[in-house]
Amino acid sequence: MHIRLIAVGDRQPAWVDEACRIYSGRFPPHWKFRIDKIPTTRRTRAGQSAADSEVEIILSKLRPRERMILLDERGKQFTSKALAGKLTEWQNSGLDIAFVIGGPDGVNDLCRSRAHLVWSLSDLTLPHGLARVLLSEQLYRAWTLQTGHPYHRE
Repeated sequence: MHIRLIAVGDRQPAWVDEACRIYSGRFPPHWKFRIDKIPTTRRTRAGQSAADSEVEIILSKLRPRERMILLDERGKQFTSKALAGKLTEWQNSGLDIAFVIGGPDGVNDLCRSRAHLVWSLSDLTLPHGLARVLLSEQLYRAWTLQTGHPYHRE
C-alpha cells in the first residue's frame, strides 16, 4: 500500500515541512509516503472559484487504484485505535491511499462525492499546515498501534 497526501498550499512554515518529514521518516518503507503540494489558487471577483480550480487539479492527480480520504471538518472522527483499525482495512483492500487537504475555501461537492471517506481530524478549525502535521503524526501512531510499538500509551 502506498500513501500519499495531496495538499493545497505550497507555502507552509518551515516547521510544518520539518514535522511532516520527521513523522513520515518513521513510516514503514513500503508505504512510500509522499506529499504532493498544489499551489493555492487566487480568488477572483468573477468566474470560477478558487476551490473549483483547485479541485480540478486535485482530481487530476488521483490515480484509479487510489482510495481518496478527504480531510474536512464535517467528516467522521476516529479515535487513534479506530484509525489503526481503518488503516488495517485499507491495507487489506490492496488499494493505495490518497489523503486530500483542500485549500482555504475547502473543496466542492464534486470532490466530496469522489471521496471514499470524509475524515475530520478535530471539531476545531485547524490551519492547513497543522492538519498536515497532525495527519502525519496520527498515521505514525496508527502504525505503531498495529505493530505493538510502545509509542501510543493509554
